[in-house]
Amino acid sequence: SQAMTPEIPAYLVTFESAVRPFVAAIALVLIWMGAFRMEGPAQSRYVTAGALSATLIGWLAIAQYIGSANMYFAKTDTAVPTIALGLTIPLIVAAAGLRLSAAIARLVSAIPLHWIVAAQVYRVAGGIFLVLWADGRLPWQFALPAGIGDVATGLLAVVVAARLARNAPGAISAVYAWCLFGIADLVVALTMGAMTSPGRPHLLAFDAPNLLITSYPLVMIPTFAVPLALMLHGIVLWRLRRQTAAKGRLAAA
Repeated sequence: SQAMTPEIPAYLVTFESAVRPFVAAIALVLIWMGAFRMEGPAQSRYVTAGALSATLIGWLAIAQYIGSANMYFAKTDTAVPTIALGLTIPLIVAAAGLRLSAAIARLVSAIPLHWIVAAQVYRVAGGIFLVLWADGRLPWQFALPAGIGDVATGLLAVVVAARLARNAPGAISAVYAWCLFGIADLVVALTMGAMTSPGRPHLLAFDAPNLLITSYPLVMIPTFAVPLALMLHGIVLWRLRRQTAAKGRLAAA
């Protein structure tokens, strides 16, 4: 049975259409920053960056098309919500690209680490959950942890990135701690999102179910902003692990 389509407030549409190009621009800046700094002939560097840029824009376009066609809308009788695919497929593609393409790995390794951390300043946009909760449009079980966690992650990204850029003592530990906090925030938000929306895992907020999160435009968060955030966290952890391994090799030599 189809749940009732929620009313989408105008301010949410305006806010999301302003944030989306901003988030895409941040990702594109990181890609081209890597292209300009990576080793190798200009042509191969720009081809790699061009392919990554096209993939990013294509993904955004697909997420927008599926989201606005209401294909993700929470129905009560689906075992696996389609939104899980919108979240996991981009992550699988990104992990495969990083593992299988030496050029992508070189480009990602050339982006200054503090910029990859600072990029997640866009997470402060998660404050919209708090606005929607105050407006009576989202259940608190989802909106409070997701909203507060996102705003904290976004603000801390800037603080941690600044420490990393200065090579401050304990900066690397701060990055690890921030990464774990940011990932935990996303896991909690996704779990609460599932538990407050119609479907099998629906355990909370029966009186005011979370219909907005699977509706367009808010559905762009779990299908674009969240996978992108997880990719950025993943890249940071991957880079730190490689850095530690390289230092270990140097020490051994």
